[in-house]
Amino acid sequence: MRGRVIRGAAMLVLAGPLVLAPSLAAGPGDPIVAARQASMKEMAAAARAIAEMFNGKRAYEPAAFKAAADTLSARAGAALVAEFPQGTLGAPSGARLEIGEARPEFEALARHIGRLADALADKAGNAPPEITADMRMGAGLPMDGGSLLGKRPGAAEADPAKMPAEHLLHLILQDCTSCHSKFRQKQR
Repeated sequence: MRGRVIRGAAMLVLAGPLVLAPSLAAGPGDPIVAARQASMKEMAAAARAIAEMFNGKRAYEPAAFKAAADTLSARAGAALVAEFPQGTLGAPSGARLEIGEARPEFEALARHIGRLADALADKAGNAPPEITADMRMGAGLPMDGGSLLGKRPGAAEADPAKMPAEHLLHLILQDCTSCHSKFRQKQR
């Protein structure tokens, strides 16, 4: 399970340049696109920091864990939706036109990431001085029926508040991967 979190974090790191490539979608130096790119960079760095704490590549610090989780929470949900207005989608931006065409699906995914990130931030607000067993993903946790193509219809939705922090991170990364596979185009 930890391997999946590590792979997900690695995908965010590797995806960063694709998401963050300069865009002219709404005109040269469009501030909306620039702000969106900066936000994506902050989210990727926050997710990477948390993943590195759980996999031992970075020292676990409760304050740093909280700061990273708060960043994810602040940038997801409604804030994420607001960063993709019409007129800033399509080439040469990395945001596909499909965001506008499938707006309800995109918004549902952004809101789901937001709920997961909010639960992670709540847990980080009460983080113990060291990573405990109840923060770790355990065997038998539901994986939400996800895949690179998204969740299966009818997949059971567990209460994020009852999930371990590491599992919440994994699900956030899974949703990010799903969103990127559907709504992000590679930059040339």
